[in-house]
Amino acid sequence: MQITLAPMEGVVDHLMRDMLTQVGGFDLCVTEFVRVVEQLMPKKVFYRLCPELKNDGFTPSGVPVKVQLLGQHAQWLAENALRAVELGSHGVDLNFGCPAKTVNKSKGGAILLREPETIHQIVKAVRLAVPQEQPVSAKMRLGFDDSSLAIENAQAIADAGASSLVIHARTKVDGYKPPAYWQSIAKIKQHVDIPIVANGEIWNAADAVNCQQQSACDNIMLGRGALALPNLARVIRGEQGHMPWQQVKALLVTYSGYELYGDKGKYYPNRVKQWFGYLSREYPEAKELFTRICRLKDSASILEQIQG
Repeated sequence: MQITLAPMEGVVDHLMRDMLTQVGGFDLCVTEFVRVVEQLMPKKVFYRLCPELKNDGFTPSGVPVKVQLLGQHAQWLAENALRAVELGSHGVDLNFGCPAKTVNKSKGGAILLREPETIHQIVKAVRLAVPQEQPVSAKMRLGFDDSSLAIENAQAIADAGASSLVIHARTKVDGYKPPAYWQSIAKIKQHVDIPIVANGEIWNAADAVNCQQQSACDNIMLGRGALALPNLARVIRGEQGHMPWQQVKALLVTYSGYELYGDKGKYYPNRVKQWFGYLSREYPEAKELFTRICRLKDSASILEQIQG
């Protein structure tokens, strides 16, 4: 079983990747997307979203990181994909799943699931541009309005030469509302001959087993579940029990140090509150602590409450 840490825009940045991979259990990370319009993005854009490139594409604890690209222009995506791997990315991932309205409005992310031929052209161009030994993967949802094109989209990705495909088991319209339709992944899997990774609504070890059985996939990707339970990957592997709250608090303090003294300090209050939203699902203590920090706006006061 391979477990991948999901790309979560505005949430799983390099600081969170560092911390969660130190907790352990992950085999691979995928970055927040690099938005590609009609240009070759400057190297600094890749380094900003994926500082791990300066460490041969690994997190400090040694987990490989793959850069994700989002866009609609096949040739520009191909050129940026080549740049990503030249800078040290462990392959490249293509985003056909982002449900954000601003992204979809500019014809990126999940909106492309209405156009299997465009998806095919993008994956093919990227596959031709990137050295063969570097994996080219894609991430998609079951569809945009519905799942009627799910098999066709997956075939378009596979036939274009993708190395693997992550499927988030919901449509764009479904958003993040439960349930995830894992059984739909199994149906798609019957029609493509590349490895499939299942994603969506995996919050605990039982969910992981159910997902694997219903999707017929061994490999899974964790997103929000790993933020709610930081050692979820290791729990799923049977290596650890539920992380105690005191350990989670220590992680929060570590994360606070990262954010406050790193290059993203100004985002810290919003980022840590967002994380508390996920932690509150698993830890009553997080919910109680969140009520104390939710109205605080300065970083020092928030950190004081966490340490207290």
